[in-house]
Amino acid sequence: MKTKQQLSVFSFFSGSGLLDLAFEKHGYSVCFVNEYFKPFVDAYKYSREKLKIAPPKYGHFDCPIDDFLEKDLSQLKGFVEKEKSTGALVGFIGGPPCPDFSVGGKNRGKEGVNGRLSQSYIDLVYKTEPDWFLFENVKGLWRTKKHREFYEKIKVEISKKYHVTERLINSIEAGCPQDRDRILMFGVLKKNVKKATLDWNAGLPFPNRTAFEDYSWVDTTPFSENSKLAKPNNIPVELTVQHWFDANDVENHPNQIDCFKPRQGLAKFQTVLEGDVSRKSSKRVHRWRYSPTAAYGNNEVHLHPYKARRLTVAEALSIQSMPKNFVLPPDMSLTNKFKTIGNGVPFLLGSHIATVISDFLLQNKIEKA
Repeated sequence: MKTKQQLSVFSFFSGSGLLDLAFEKHGYSVCFVNEYFKPFVDAYKYSREKLKIAPPKYGHFDCPIDDFLEKDLSQLKGFVEKEKSTGALVGFIGGPPCPDFSVGGKNRGKEGVNGRLSQSYIDLVYKTEPDWFLFENVKGLWRTKKHREFYEKIKVEISKKYHVTERLINSIEAGCPQDRDRILMFGVLKKNVKKATLDWNAGLPFPNRTAFEDYSWVDTTPFSENSKLAKPNNIPVELTVQHWFDANDVENHPNQIDCFKPRQGLAKFQTVLEGDVSRKSSKRVHRWRYSPTAAYGNNEVHLHPYKARRLTVAEALSIQSMPKNFVLPPDMSLTNKFKTIGNGVPFLLGSHIATVISDFLLQNKIEKA
């Protein structure tokens, strides 16, 4: 992608960099990374070394985000101002941990340990004034009254300095084989532009739920080990699990050997129908349908469509539509591998977000104050 102006990203709650990679692949320079959990930082560094992507200019910071508010704000502001001085448009991107807002999570809202991090992120944006920011979180932040009130509160706060636009989006809309709703809030400094008019739908292959729900998707199929099942007619194959297994050549991916083994044999994995995702745990994805949300952990287990086992790390990465050459380190624990995948933004959704934002920034004349 050719750009007339450098787009620089400061990444927070970076995990192993799934969202960052989408921005990197679409012309942005990720120059600052903040992730508190060291195994994720190590995986971030490992994956970039494999992809031959240079380290962030200002480094990796494995500290709580509140450290920047409480004692290192001047350092962070210095990085932001230094980057702006090069003529770059500086943006913050971040998806604060969401269990306190998730319907299937702790539901503690703004009072939870993770819930308070959303406020911290917005406070950091407000105090350091990047040219633009992205806030990403779960649909649960809108679904209950108390969570919605909190969301509206932080939106009002940040709107004192930023023009804000928002969108509830599903990963399938961007072509990812996964039913995953996310709230997106984008803001741009009021002193730089007159308004934020992002075309969230531009380039989406399936721009609303009816665009993919109206197909005649297969419901369930009796499970049979290593069975063959022809692709149904008249479905978008690019939204299916099998398409992504094939596209990412999962059988030859380095993380294909990474899989939890059952403690009590394989019998329980042979009774679940292919495509039965109705239960809390042991959901079996269907090869010719998209996956439920990749939220591995808290007893959420996804089974292979036609093998009597759980999904491998390579298969989970493919369901997140990650590039086939994205690899997690061999010495990372299985629990952390699945956790970082489940926490991440699907690559195709991240790519769409990055494109929409860059189109807005580069098509609007940014007159810096």
